[in-house]
Amino acid sequence: MKKHAKLVTMTIATSLIVVGCSTKTETKSTVENKNNAQNAVHLDSEITSYREYVVSQSEEFISSTQKFVDAINSGNINEAKRLYPISRSYYERIEPIAESFGDLDPKIDAREGDVPANEWSGFHKIEQTLWVNNTTKGLEKVTEQLMSDAKYLRAKVETAKIDPILFVTGPVELLNEVSTSKVSGEEERYSHTDLADFAANVEGSEKIAQLLMPKIKEKNLKLGSTIETRFHELMSNLNKYKRGDQYVSYTELKKDEVKKLSQQVDALAEPISKIGTTLGVN
Repeated sequence: MKKHAKLVTMTIATSLIVVGCSTKTETKSTVENKNNAQNAVHLDSEITSYREYVVSQSEEFISSTQKFVDAINSGNINEAKRLYPISRSYYERIEPIAESFGDLDPKIDAREGDVPANEWSGFHKIEQTLWVNNTTKGLEKVTEQLMSDAKYLRAKVETAKIDPILFVTGPVELLNEVSTSKVSGEEERYSHTDLADFAANVEGSEKIAQLLMPKIKEKNLKLGSTIETRFHELMSNLNKYKRGDQYVSYTELKKDEVKKLSQQVDALAEPISKIGTTLGVN
């Protein structure tokens, strides 16, 4: 009985310690959240500027996609293949916003297997036809739908609510896109134009960082400088693979070149992930 009583006493004491630690942790978290809220910067002007950027990119998306569709409809397969990555780049730069509109992103950007076969449309359906089947035939309905979706995106971004948290996490989301599908070469499995998507995601990420940079540097000069340096290093490396308005095929990269790009993305994502906390928006 004494041994049992001793165990009960020890259990109660341990429970009190755990509860005490938990309470302290919760209190600390509450204080941190309160401090973040009090120190949060206002981003109204930056979000307004970003909306203007998104609108301009969506307008260019319509224009470039129309040229792409016209090339397909006229049977000019070489021109269609040339325009394919150019058209996509405008979409890839603003992908976090496009993804916020429900099923619009899957309609434009789903890969084979992402959606039921009878619902598959958009860029990658066209990509497969152009590169695997080596034809422009049979794409009339797909190109018509793509143009409709591009115009719908433009209409939506005009009035879409851009939440501060969505805004400051945008750079990380775009780099995640690079890490999960572009670095691996999975995004453009037929055309191998992954580097164009890669660069566009990085450019979209950098645009948000540039808009936020004055306020980032006010809070943490070293963090801002690190972000700028790593963007420059990554883009300088990417530009080595650019030929005019096109990037080389992803299949031309050696394993060590892919590894270096991957490491640079990771090195950039680390300081980028601190933006929200630094600005008190998380």
